[in-house]
Amino acid sequence: MAGDGEEVYVAAIDQGTTSTRFIIYDRHAKPVASHQLEFKQHYPEAGWVEHDPMEITETVKVCMAKAVDKATADGCNVDAGLKAIGITNQRETTVMWSKSTGQPLSMPLCGWMLAQAPFAGLLFAHHLFSVNILIFSGVFIMLQLYRRLENELPGGRTHFVETCGLPISTYFSALKLLWLIENVDAVKDAIRTGDALFGTIDTWLIWNLTGGVNGGQHITDCSNASRTMLMNLKTLDWDKPTLNALGIPAEVLPKIVSNSEKIGVVATGFPLSGVPISGCLGDQHAAMLGQLCQKGEAKSTYGTGAFILLNTGEEVTQSSHGLLSTIAYKLGPSAPTNYALEGSIAIAGAAVQWLRDSLGIIRTAAEIEAVAETVQDSGGVYFVPAFNGLFAPWWRDDARGICIGITRFTNKGHIARAVLESMCFQVNDVLSSMHKDAGEAGEVKSAEGEFLLRVDGGATVNNLLMQIQADLLGSPVVRPADIETTALGAAYAAGLASDVWTKEQVFAGLHMENKTVFRPKLDEAHRKKRADSWYKAISRSFDLADLSL
Repeated sequence: MAGDGEEVYVAAIDQGTTSTRFIIYDRHAKPVASHQLEFKQHYPEAGWVEHDPMEITETVKVCMAKAVDKATADGCNVDAGLKAIGITNQRETTVMWSKSTGQPLSMPLCGWMLAQAPFAGLLFAHHLFSVNILIFSGVFIMLQLYRRLENELPGGRTHFVETCGLPISTYFSALKLLWLIENVDAVKDAIRTGDALFGTIDTWLIWNLTGGVNGGQHITDCSNASRTMLMNLKTLDWDKPTLNALGIPAEVLPKIVSNSEKIGVVATGFPLSGVPISGCLGDQHAAMLGQLCQKGEAKSTYGTGAFILLNTGEEVTQSSHGLLSTIAYKLGPSAPTNYALEGSIAIAGAAVQWLRDSLGIIRTAAEIEAVAETVQDSGGVYFVPAFNGLFAPWWRDDARGICIGITRFTNKGHIARAVLESMCFQVNDVLSSMHKDAGEAGEVKSAEGEFLLRVDGGATVNNLLMQIQADLLGSPVVRPADIETTALGAAYAAGLASDVWTKEQVFAGLHMENKTVFRPKLDEAHRKKRADSWYKAISRSFDLADLSL
């Protein structure tokens, strides 16, 4: 443990879908400085998103330098006091690159938001001879790949569930990797010559930060590995039968480590060279640690989508209600593994953006709270944001968005409120499935014996949204003072591995002193009536898509 009088800091790289942040925390887990940069989103076709991995690396470098400058200007001796850096990242994004040159063999393949369509959300090689042709033809090739696996493997879409906890889906990295192996010549050539490396964004960043072509560490952590569809949840290693079934060569895969251990040190060429990288978790797992979720406790992160995870303890819990089995966290090489059930919601904050950008009902995302507060309730209006189908627990790619219950009485306040309610109803649906799957472990309780939900993410600054969530859930909703718990979780993991904190100190609640608790005000009869109407609305969104492709 660091001495009480010593100036001590821990930092986190938070590499997200649209931006990168670097946050520096003091010994009390309070942020002292941060810097954030957005990076370019490329949309060559509807439903397609491309990122440049080289640009992502550069944003990390700039954010590190700027945050250190800010901290130094405020009198913090970060250069001397920084003990460790943790990494958290957008999951399922896939990168293939050359071991000898360090150059990407393809753009990352980033598909979590649009994974309902079996071919959606793929990112393709930016330097190949004809990107547009590849993208156009790639849609159909990916669809063929998806259907081939679903039809040929025993058990179809659920063939690997018992091993990895995940169904066959383009949501996860394995199909994207397989697509590259089968269809991109640069990847085929690099694999044949032993020059190809695969990784999710954490692996790409660790390799570059620890030296790149000059000895960079080819490593991933067990939480990110659990989202590839290739890792055995019980052994925490790449599953050989799965690799053989898919035809993926083991030599391109990184080493799997725990979430809290020394991985390497920052290399020359980056700010803070010599500082240990001592923690790594996928973003939702990091948020779970940042929310201090132990067995039987759940969190919901509200962003573009929403992600609900329930810590189920040291045993894998398989879902029969449309959820995924995954890693929660493993806080050291010899520490026990905590597992989780996860439910993903594709459209949460994105529906607010739709109100702003497509309908013009609000001018800024923050304005929705004031507009929704102009009415007492949604006036019988229900909004189902199935823009590209529904994720957990429904998994209906034939669903499309609907807004029903509209009368002449309906105004923009009712619609705004219905959009907020749609986020909360979807979270309720996932939590209900979690309770059914996990039994007693799914009873989310505080020390006082209450059922509760821990929340984080940008949208949780909306007090009305949080109150609606508590009302419709019928349980308290707890929001920490620092809602950016994703970065905080990565910092906790790094600090634990570097003896800045003990596990007891972290789980005692370093950052929870000023939490806000929203308690339900809606009576049970009214809550049930609203839930029944929501289920009617959900059912009417089914079978509306044109799935002729």
